[in-house]
Amino acid sequence: MSASDDLDESAAPLIEHLAELRTRLIRSVIAFLIGMIICFTVATPIFNFLTDPLCQVLSDRGQDCDLIFISPQEGFFVAIKVSLLGGLMLSFPVIAHQMWRFVAPGLYKNEKGAFLPFLVASPVMFLLGASFAFYVVTPLAYDFFLGFQQFGAEGEAVPGDPATTPGLSVVFQGSAQEYLNLTIKFIVAFGMCFQLPVLLTLMGKAGLVSSEGLGNVRKYAVVAILVLAALVTPPDVITQVILFVVVYGLYEVSIFLVKRVETKREAKLRAEGYYDD
Repeated sequence: MSASDDLDESAAPLIEHLAELRTRLIRSVIAFLIGMIICFTVATPIFNFLTDPLCQVLSDRGQDCDLIFISPQEGFFVAIKVSLLGGLMLSFPVIAHQMWRFVAPGLYKNEKGAFLPFLVASPVMFLLGASFAFYVVTPLAYDFFLGFQQFGAEGEAVPGDPATTPGLSVVFQGSAQEYLNLTIKFIVAFGMCFQLPVLLTLMGKAGLVSSEGLGNVRKYAVVAILVLAALVTPPDVITQVILFVVVYGLYEVSIFLVKRVETKREAKLRAEGYYDD
């Protein structure tokens, strides 16, 4: 057999893999577009749901929950952003399934059993992080921000009487797009941070990290988490402290999970007679 024949045979599987990848990507894009169209038709109820934390804070302060559009096209772009977020969440099961169908044929049976739980845990942890951001962090953040409003004195001003002179009123008149951007930033930031145990445990299972190594770099992890909290959250101390406490807690949980993986691996090797003390 000539060298050109060997080259043709090696190229054939590559072309088949590329064709398979293209098919999986096309199906994922179609699922995303369908989810986006569905969410676009109900963008207003979804946006009203997303504004609930702000409306609750304003209601507690005796204010109306009125967001405004500061440009003619802002309403359209708000609907698009809501559709993008909702479409991604709706289509994620399909996208994850397509990814699994592409990767699974190249894995051994034991590798499939090891990888599949992480594929299931990832969206679950993202939803936990997003829910924590929406129901806990977002109300606290908006309560902090709205605390800087100023309300002028009410009643008729009396000339020469400083007590009745109306003061400066600086009250919240929020842009719908700015509110949505900040809320989505909270949701995505906490959702991604909650992936930390999944990522580190998977790396521990692959032998890329160890519980001892993670423990030894704990002080560097603290600095990195502080920098992360400063970058992905608005400049208020409350949100940054919450994110730091949560992510550091997840880091400690990750060390525990990696330790469990190492213990199970060691027990398996001992049972097979491959472990040498």
